[in-house]
Amino acid sequence: MKRYIIFAICVMLASNAWSQQLATASLYDQYGFLHNPATAGSDKHGVIGASYRSMWSGIDGSPQTTLVFGSAYLEKMKLGLGGYIYNDVTGPTKRTGIQMAYAYHIPMENDATFSIGLEARLQQYSIDKIKLQQSLGSGDPVLNGDSKKFKGDAGFGIAYNGKNFKAGASVSQLIQSKLNFYKGNLTPNEEARLYRHYYLHGSYKWNVDGNTTITPNVLFIYLPNAPMEFQGGARVEHKELFWWGLALRARQSWMISAGVHIHKKFTIGYSFDIYSTPLSVYDNGSNAHEIMLRYDFLK
Repeated sequence: MKRYIIFAICVMLASNAWSQQLATASLYDQYGFLHNPATAGSDKHGVIGASYRSMWSGIDGSPQTTLVFGSAYLEKMKLGLGGYIYNDVTGPTKRTGIQMAYAYHIPMENDATFSIGLEARLQQYSIDKIKLQQSLGSGDPVLNGDSKKFKGDAGFGIAYNGKNFKAGASVSQLIQSKLNFYKGNLTPNEEARLYRHYYLHGSYKWNVDGNTTITPNVLFIYLPNAPMEFQGGARVEHKELFWWGLALRARQSWMISAGVHIHKKFTIGYSFDIYSTPLSVYDNGSNAHEIMLRYDFLK
């Protein structure tokens, strides 16, 4: 039964506009330009990192996402460059791709910048027909189609990066490329395509004293014909050595996170998500774990 639940989630991700098709993260604010290409290079130095996220381990075929990311800043040209490679597996479906970001930074007063960014995305969607056949049977029209689809898409974003306040807005999958896995005589009710994702994010760094800072952050995600998704919380950092945070993903989960900075360059972060929907805290393996490694090329 659990295998069928995961398959249902996969179908929604591939076919309907109201489900997210692009991966998000509990520690998204540590990744830089994950949702907005305009923030590439906003740290004004090189960054490289990797992360792994596992959800609902108690269910066979639960989502697992691996991500490798990096960015650089060309000071003389005022350009930010970034990119990430990802592998997202859920049951019989897998998404593997690369995203490349380009941002132009316009200097403003008080060392702030306003940036405009573009992204290019190339991804491969694939389905495991053997796993699907176990659930659907050999006569399902989806099994007559291709097992892999290569698609390209693009995105756009703007961002403001000040000393303490940061904000931005972006849209991904502008082209809305079609997937068309189905091949048969019937007319499907839903068209499988890459739907646009709209993002709005912001954060404010509050210096409590000479040793401690508190950084509230918010993220809104919107897809047409879908409920607005909200993720917000705060991170407390002490002496630039370690941090901890608490956040809420509306109607889904609470997130508890912690991390440590080694020599101000190497960061290790961990997040534990406690889900209430679509799984209950009483279900075995209903939580999520996320670990992130990041290195900042500071002078």
